[in-house]
Amino acid sequence: MFLSLIEKRRSIRRFQERRVEPEKVELLIEAALRSPSSMGNNPWEFIVVDDPGLLEKLSRAKQHGASFLKNAPMGIVVCADPEKSNVWVEDTSIASILILLAAESIGLGGCWIQIRERMHDGTKTSEAYISELLGIPEGIRVEAVMAVGYPAETKRPHPREDLLVHRVYRGSHGTPYR
Repeated sequence: MFLSLIEKRRSIRRFQERRVEPEKVELLIEAALRSPSSMGNNPWEFIVVDDPGLLEKLSRAKQHGASFLKNAPMGIVVCADPEKSNVWVEDTSIASILILLAAESIGLGGCWIQIRERMHDGTKTSEAYISELLGIPEGIRVEAVMAVGYPAETKRPHPREDLLVHRVYRGSHGTPYR
């Protein structure tokens, strides 16, 4: 079941004008909170945004690649406290993919919007923009935003023959796996 889930999961950037039911939002939150983290430090924090005005503002968080968020019914901002873990980037990344896989498993679609190390404009980072917009305390870092909703587009799974098997090695780098 898991392999079929990851096989069909694709980045969805077009969403139906349909609200995500509270019980499905709860399942996504539960998936995020069950995410493993290094040494069980759980440095992540999540902000669920479903206000259309805020989503529109979040869609302008970076110069490219976030505009579709304004048409999503919800976004989940994935943050972390780096004081709790020096591998907070990895921990938030794991939580983010669990959110996207959980969304897929309950009939939703989603797309990762990278925020950390991106620019809002020529002078302000995307992180600073979102932190100001959402009142995120100083010291809490923003990794990404997951756009989530009911898909308004269908994408075929990537064919198995297109998988980058040539990047898998056996025993040492450069020795083909197959």
